[in-house]
Formats: sequence, C-alpha cells, structure tokens
Amino acid sequence: MELFWSILQVVLLPIVLGVVAQRVLGERVRHAVEVLPLVSVVSIVIIVAAVVAASQAKIAESGLLIMAVVMLHNSFGYVLGYFTGRLFKLPLAQRKSLALEVGMQNSGLGAALASAHFSPLAAVPSALFSVWHNISGALLSTYFRRMSEKEDRRTLEATAKT
Repeated sequence: MELFWSILQVVLLPIVLGVVAQRVLGERVRHAVEVLPLVSVVSIVIIVAAVVAASQAKIAESGLLIMAVVMLHNSFGYVLGYFTGRLFKLPLAQRKSLALEVGMQNSGLGAALASAHFSPLAAVPSALFSVWHNISGALLSTYFRRMSEKEDRRTLEATAKT
C-alpha cells in the first residue's frame, strides 16, 4: 500500500496541482509552464545519476546482463507498438508514434520508486533504461524520419508522373 501512495504522490499530485494552478492563476503561470519540461529533464537526470552512483559496483558486476535485458525490453516495446498499429491498420505516422510511445516508458519514475521502496540494486534497470531509451529513441526517430522522407519522395514522383 505504501508503494501505491508513493505513486499517487509522485504522479497524480503534481498533475492535480498543475491543473489547479493553471485554472486559478491562469496566464500568470504561463512562464513557469514553459520552464517545467527542463525542470523535469534535470530532475530525471539527477535521479538516474544518484541511482547509478549508489549502485556503481553492482552495475560493473552485472551491468552487461542487465543492459542486454534492458535493450531487449526496449526493442520489444518498439516492435510491439509498431506492429500493433499495423494490426489495427493505423497510418504510418501513428504507427511510428505508437512504437516510440510503447518503447520509451517512464524509467525515471521506476528508478525513483524502486530506490524508495526496494534495495538500490532494484533501481539499476530503470536507471540504465533511462539512458538507453534516449539513445535508442533518437536512433529510431532518425530512422523513422528517413522513412518518411523516402515516402514523401515516392509520393512526389508518383504525383509528377500523373
């Protein structure tokens, strides 16, 4: 039950406070809202750095195995998202979005919750995932962009021929 309350505090409370602040303060919070994504990224980096620092020896000991599992999990998420979109006959743009959404999950939250409620080692996979999914997500986004550029060229060529 303690984990449940932590999730509510970490996830739901900031959302509720943000909605209330925007409704009550309106335009006065606009500047804060523009800065919050940066605050979020910096916070996640600090959490991940703390987890990695606290588990440095364990990562060195079993890091390759954990990293391999993290990479497989991440890749499976991308593939599952993409082909689920294909199964439901979604357009290419939505299939790509679904692949990225399923493949890249909130590992910063996982690392924070694991650190708070389990041993520091339990947070290691989430911390490594935080680093890895940013690399793999950027690579996949680049691949998807090139895929879109090729599709655009084919469409232009087909249009020019008619």
